Amino acid sequence: MSTAEVQAKTVKVLASAQVLSGVGTAGTFAAGALLVSEITGSETLAGLAQTSSVLGAAVLAIPLSSLTARGGRRLALSIGLLAGTMGALFAILGGLEENIFLMLTGTCLVGSASAAGYQARFAAIDLADDSSRAKQLSLVVWGATIGAVAGPNLMEPAGALAESIGWPRLVGPYIVAASSLSLAAIVIQIFLRPDPYLLAREASVDSGERRSAVRPALAHIRSNPRALFAILAISIGHLAMVSVMVMTPVHMAHVDVTLTVIGLVISIHVIGMYAFSPIVGQLSDRLGRVESVRVGVLILLASMLISGFAAPDDSVLLGIGLFLLGLGWSFTLIAGSALLSESVATSMQPASQGASDLMMNLSAAGGGALAGLIIGTLSYGWLCFFVAIPVIWLGIRSLKVRQ
Repeated sequence: MSTAEVQAKTVKVLASAQVLSGVGTAGTFAAGALLVSEITGSETLAGLAQTSSVLGAAVLAIPLSSLTARGGRRLALSIGLLAGTMGALFAILGGLEENIFLMLTGTCLVGSASAAGYQARFAAIDLADDSSRAKQLSLVVWGATIGAVAGPNLMEPAGALAESIGWPRLVGPYIVAASSLSLAAIVIQIFLRPDPYLLAREASVDSGERRSAVRPALAHIRSNPRALFAILAISIGHLAMVSVMVMTPVHMAHVDVTLTVIGLVISIHVIGMYAFSPIVGQLSDRLGRVESVRVGVLILLASMLISGFAAPDDSVLLGIGLFLLGLGWSFTLIAGSALLSESVATSMQPASQGASDLMMNLSAAGGGALAGLIIGTLSYGWLCFFVAIPVIWLGIRSLKVRQ
């Protein structure tokens, strides 16, 4: 099998797994925040669900990159997805027992599946060439569209399923997550052969240097302005997306908006994140990585403006704002990820990619925690204002980086 054939097969397998993973994780975003708020009786603490999930993704980023360096993408991705399955089961138990510790432990482990999903985008470009790197990456990001759009819209039937067996309505999405994430792990384990990273390492001129340590990778990134900018673009874009997205259901719940409407708004947001990613990838290949990040910055700022002035029951305006939030995130993630991969050597890639995902998720975890405090003490509009500040800084920073 030629390299091109392996690459085509790899993208198909990863995209299929992303569909299942998207179904598993997307519906838990809104349900997790609402369930924590219900258990604790505090809207201020609602952001802890997404914060713990993002922290889980951050904690797993480095171990998964180390597993990639040692045993390839198949080993790392399947372990991350199985850990996410265990997390969904813990979250269900936490909801049943009204135990916030079990609930947050579960959401933390569900973050492992997110970590695997983020690293899947790098697996898509292990064998890609520079001329189509962003496009290949974007195809796997796009693979999450079906599952991620379906996930939030399964909140209502999943809730009905949970109620039919005498369980709390909000644990329903975690029942779906446990099933779909386990299936995604099976798909990766069976079909991701040959392993794209191991094949790329064998073909690389520096294949003899197997550097899996994060410290040398971080030193290399600090001395490489383009790689450093790539990580900043990925991290700030993710911080903005998570901070606003996770608090939108809480904002809407102020006027008793139904789960169906909340799920629809989140689905529109997810469409913005994933559905246009092939177009974003092609634009990144044509315009250049840095210019594409600038486009993402402008879109994110438009999102902050529209969402910040939307009333809690204005689902149309919030839908537009969250669609733009997802689209801006897509630009910063795809362009930043492609820029990072082509800025470091093959032997440095797993550690650099792990460091990138660690920074991305730590930034979002901090943003999610602060988002809950801002919502509890100020308002959703103020949250959008504060989130816009690092996005503006990223735009200014991009002017100092060569294309």
